Amino acid sequence: MFDYLLNEDQIKLRDETRDFVKSIPRKMILDMDADIIQFPKEFLQEAGKRNLMGCRYPKKWGGRGMDWVSTCMVMEEVGRLGYIFACTFGVGAELVCDAIILHGNDAQKEKYVKPLLAGDIFAAECLTEPRGGSDFFGTTTIAEEHADHFLLNGQKRFIVGGEGADYFLVYARTDPGGKPHESISCFIVDKTEGVKSEYLYGLMGCRGGGAARMVFEDVRVPKENLLGELNQGVKIFNTMMIPERLGTAAMTIGAAAPAVDVATGYTSKRKAFGQPVAQFQGVSFQVAEAVTLLDAARAMIYTTARAVDEKINDKQIRRLVSQSKKFVTESCQKAANNAMQVMGGIGYTNIYPVERIVRDLRLASIWTGTNEVMSMIIANEWYKQYGKDKNQGKIRDMETDAAEAEAIDEKIFE
Repeated sequence: MFDYLLNEDQIKLRDETRDFVKSIPRKMILDMDADIIQFPKEFLQEAGKRNLMGCRYPKKWGGRGMDWVSTCMVMEEVGRLGYIFACTFGVGAELVCDAIILHGNDAQKEKYVKPLLAGDIFAAECLTEPRGGSDFFGTTTIAEEHADHFLLNGQKRFIVGGEGADYFLVYARTDPGGKPHESISCFIVDKTEGVKSEYLYGLMGCRGGGAARMVFEDVRVPKENLLGELNQGVKIFNTMMIPERLGTAAMTIGAAAPAVDVATGYTSKRKAFGQPVAQFQGVSFQVAEAVTLLDAARAMIYTTARAVDEKINDKQIRRLVSQSKKFVTESCQKAANNAMQVMGGIGYTNIYPVERIVRDLRLASIWTGTNEVMSMIIANEWYKQYGKDKNQGKIRDMETDAAEAEAIDEKIFE
């Protein structure tokens, strides 16, 4: 995040986060990528000790009482370690905790939020299923209501933290015959009998996050672990899309920036035809494009974070968050690819970290809602807003400003 957009407290938090990032040993980064570490508990424990997780939540529950601008700044800084570090940092503290803070009761916050933000326990969100990811309302996981509990059965897929988490945020159908938007509930599910991490995925990048397929077989979930209202999981899902997608976008900037840094240093020293390759426009222009994309991404993240903090129109926030997720992730992937390109063959090896960064960033435009879904949301919300503004006379009718605007017979729509 740009320094001049941060206040004194935010700059202090940024410096604390940078100190934390510097403290992480190189071996942990390498062991994560090699899948030697399956889930970075020590990393999260240290973040908790430093009170870096969930900075926007009330101090009462272990946060710092700050805002979304602060959160995005922290996510960018943590992302510099590697995309998977920010993923595991954010899944529990920025996704699961967000749901409990916004929709849970005090007992749930005391039991599940405080110890997680302290780094004592870990959490994962269970959304995607083997039969589909984007089709949230088509979930086949079932939770049957009994006297004092729900009986949970089903599977969830690609769960970051599936291997390592102590509890899970699980969406399940509680009214099989009801309307899709009125039949799903959300539960806090402890890792207990019947909760299994069935399969650990071998990933192209973002390794070491414990991404697993979770199986729930006759899991007894106490009724006090229902989050929010019965059959109203959609309310939680809708608010979760902000940390899901805005957080993803912010941390992607941090994960991409080191690739540009490394490429800048390399092209400043590498010589060809008797001069540093940075002096060739074919190289320096690609670095310039990468830097511009990262700065544009930061500007969009800041604007969107401010919109969320100011609680502007929900529909506009939905569009801004979707735009941020799509534009920022694609811009960062382009920036990292530019970095690899200007380094030539050496950038494709593990002599430098750029190849790992490129692998990791490929996830960014897929998870937390594919960028195609983001385009669908953006288009839908934009057309609705345009129609509303035009009908209310809020915008000038620019069609009339053409020289031949009155040639009605030429305006054929069917």
